[in-house]
Amino acid sequence: MKGFQYIWLIVVLCLPVTAQGLYAQAEESDGPEDKAGLRYPVPKQAPLSYEDLINPVMGDLKDPENLETTIEYDLNTGDYVLRTRIGDNDVSTPISLTPEEFRTYWDAKSRADFFKKKNQVDYSKKKEAFSLTDLQFDIGAAEKIFGPGGVQLKTQGSAEVSFGVKNNIVDNPSLSERARNRTFFDFDQSIQLSVNGKVGDKINVNMNYDTEATFDFDAKAIKLRYEGKEDEIIKSLEAGNVSMPVKNSLINGASSLFGVKTQLQFGKLNIAAVLSQQNTQTKTASLSGGVQTTPFEISADAYDENRHYFLSHYFRDHYDQWMENLPYISSGVVVNKVEVWVTNKSAVMDNARDILAFADMAEPARIHNAYWTKGQNNFPSNDANSLYAEIVGNYADARQINISASVLEPLAAQGISIGQDYERLESARRLEPNEYKLNTSLGYISLNQALRSDEILAVAFEYTKNGKVYQVGEFSTDGVESPKALLLKLLKGTDFSPQAPYWDLMMKNVYALGAYSMSKDNFKLNISYQNDTLGLYVNYLSEGKIANQILLRVMNLDRLNLNRDPIPDGQFDYVEGYTVMSSNGRIIFPVLEPFGSHLRKAIGDEVLAEKYIFQELYDSSLTVVQQLTEKNKFRIEGEYKSSLGGADISLGTMNVSPGSVKVTAGGVLLNENVDYVVDYNSGTVSIINENLLSSGTTINATCEDQGIYNMVRKSMAGFHIEYAFSKDFCLGTTLIHLSEKPLTNKVDMNTEPLNNTIMGLNTGFTLQSQAL
Repeated sequence: MKGFQYIWLIVVLCLPVTAQGLYAQAEESDGPEDKAGLRYPVPKQAPLSYEDLINPVMGDLKDPENLETTIEYDLNTGDYVLRTRIGDNDVSTPISLTPEEFRTYWDAKSRADFFKKKNQVDYSKKKEAFSLTDLQFDIGAAEKIFGPGGVQLKTQGSAEVSFGVKNNIVDNPSLSERARNRTFFDFDQSIQLSVNGKVGDKINVNMNYDTEATFDFDAKAIKLRYEGKEDEIIKSLEAGNVSMPVKNSLINGASSLFGVKTQLQFGKLNIAAVLSQQNTQTKTASLSGGVQTTPFEISADAYDENRHYFLSHYFRDHYDQWMENLPYISSGVVVNKVEVWVTNKSAVMDNARDILAFADMAEPARIHNAYWTKGQNNFPSNDANSLYAEIVGNYADARQINISASVLEPLAAQGISIGQDYERLESARRLEPNEYKLNTSLGYISLNQALRSDEILAVAFEYTKNGKVYQVGEFSTDGVESPKALLLKLLKGTDFSPQAPYWDLMMKNVYALGAYSMSKDNFKLNISYQNDTLGLYVNYLSEGKIANQILLRVMNLDRLNLNRDPIPDGQFDYVEGYTVMSSNGRIIFPVLEPFGSHLRKAIGDEVLAEKYIFQELYDSSLTVVQQLTEKNKFRIEGEYKSSLGGADISLGTMNVSPGSVKVTAGGVLLNENVDYVVDYNSGTVSIINENLLSSGTTINATCEDQGIYNMVRKSMAGFHIEYAFSKDFCLGTTLIHLSEKPLTNKVDMNTEPLNNTIMGLNTGFTLQSQAL
């Protein structure tokens, strides 16, 4: 309490002094004005006079947001009234300005506002931090060339890098200890990058890079473009991904090019020139009478590999005989049940079993290894030879897949080896019925997905012949419980040389047209041979017993008429399931070796036959066959009707380059979004002009297929010159040179690289009808 008493005492003593000071200040304020001004004056919130308006101070304390200054014109006095208000209330006396005073004030205010705004822009630029994703800087005197705006570069994207270590342990006794345990680094990256840049207002740079792109040609794209002003000679100059459209309907330009392109103008004369590399190929589809037809052309060596397999040699050996009387099949066979097993390339273990598959299993006649003796049964079955009984009786432990190699080791002395005579496979995958098609009368299967060279195919099946049921191999329901291996018939092993006993079980008389859901209507097929004397493809041979007969009939593909009577009519015999598979666009020859042994027999002269046949097609691997260009002279060609609606045209490719589609009707170029629309993702053209559909005019659609990217290298150079006499009349000329780089330095006959030059003229005239 004593402390508080002392404080109060000090306060009381100070009060007289404070009062005396206040009184002295009051006296000074009553005297004459004698005070110093502020170094940095503070503006008034509301001007009180005209002098306050025309002599603003430099400081700015920011007026409240609800403080508003308005200017009103007084019609009675002709003066301008400046008010400062908060809401409807004046916070100061309104100032009246004469017209001259108002102009002086407004000019000063406008100049101040202009420089204030400029200063704010410059200040904000200085505050911006340096950023690699958004670069901007001036180019000084170069703006006279490239225009204002400086250099602007914006970068967007992401980069992801993953790094790890993988360790694979495979408990396979056939492998060495080192091969069973493998450790390796796992490195992966994902980059998506987009760069957009400008130099002035004339040069644009666009670049995209995506390692996750679906197609290789979408992974990288770059374009540099210089765009001139209206009156400049150089209208544009492009480098990178460019296009060269051509107005001439008889000359196809290109939209997927990589090179340099320029557009020049000299008054009414316009020039477009390009020097580039082309990585695409033109594809054509047509629509006639509301029906789309797509042409196809297949060489003899392009059979559908690793997809179609006979269940045993018995079915292969009788194939030609059973197909002689199409559409009636004389096999007397009905395959009741089949289980198909393949190498398991996935991590899914449902329906997975260990299997042992033998090439000679159930073979009554075509026994590769003489160690197995023929049984009394002449049809494929487990007792057709001694293989199945001996494995079950003497090598039962071979069902344990981890020791099967050692258990079967004694058979090696009899020439029975893994890879050729049998295969052992852990966790093989059983295919679902919707993953393949079975021909129950001819005894072969067609896989939806072709096998790779290192994959194994094995089956177990049951069939009826002459009322008796036969079984080949073991079904998963036969009581052999896992993990014991099933004994199966081997159709394809890892030794895929022509010497393998299962080599000829793969069918080489099936060809894929690249179509889906084909229709018998409007389907045409022809077989032609390249005649060296004529230099043309003809549909007949001029020598032998079949001289001047059409090859379609020689190959037994023209035996029937439209009513299925055995009368040739010159047309392909469209027999579903036997000569065609409409659902997946395959054609099947009714003979095993149409261009080999069958043609030899048809010619009837051994010496003459050697001049024409292509027997190596069936006796050698495709790698060897494709080197024999001097014998690969047969061609399968024709057209098929698409499964699309009457107004749609399928281009036969996906991810079409925008702008590359050209559609003509009767030779007249149609307009996109007026006569047709294009779905570039699915490669479909939809005709929206009903008059074109109802007229029945043939409509052709062409596009550039990028599916052969990185395979074909073509160089394209050319120009298009056009002179516009008026806005309604023009005359132009086009010259394009296209050359192709061969894949090898040595070029075979009939595979010469492309080297063509084409020139054309075009004109356009538009006249508005006065009658409409």
